[in-house]
Amino acid sequence: MEYITAFRKASNLSESNEQELPVEKEIEKDEAEVEENAGLIKALDTYRKLIEVNKELTEKEQSNLEKKLTEIEKREIIEIDPVHEPTEIPVEKGKITIGPPTLTRFERARIMGARALQLSLGAPTFISIPKTARSSLDIALEELDQRVIPIVIRRVLPNGDYQNIPIDYFKK
Repeated sequence: MEYITAFRKASNLSESNEQELPVEKEIEKDEAEVEENAGLIKALDTYRKLIEVNKELTEKEQSNLEKKLTEIEKREIIEIDPVHEPTEIPVEKGKITIGPPTLTRFERARIMGARALQLSLGAPTFISIPKTARSSLDIALEELDQRVIPIVIRRVLPNGDYQNIPIDYFKK
């Protein structure tokens, strides 16, 4: 591209000359293809070197290598991953597909902490208060053990898919 602008300056051609534009676009397109294929060519050369390390290949091995290289060369290159829309994985009674079938210690702690806070701020209890309870945390623990807290756990996969699991679906 630099040589075209230098040529134009030397021959005093204007940049808006319509005959020159298709040629310039074609050259830019060829340069882009060469740059795009440079990575593929380098990868194929590296693959060839890895296979040919410290030994001469037989004719059969060489033909297999060439077949593999042409197969690799014909592969579709995905430059941008398609956008994944997170979807909810339906939960059936007793069938938890994401994570363990029991509450994790982190989920358990989060539920107990949230429920204890609600109780300490005056929320009504879902069970009769046990005589051994000394704090809202004890009441929250008992409610969790009886599975009467109306809380749903959302477990999320790395791709964004998730599963909403009611607390009574978990094993004790």
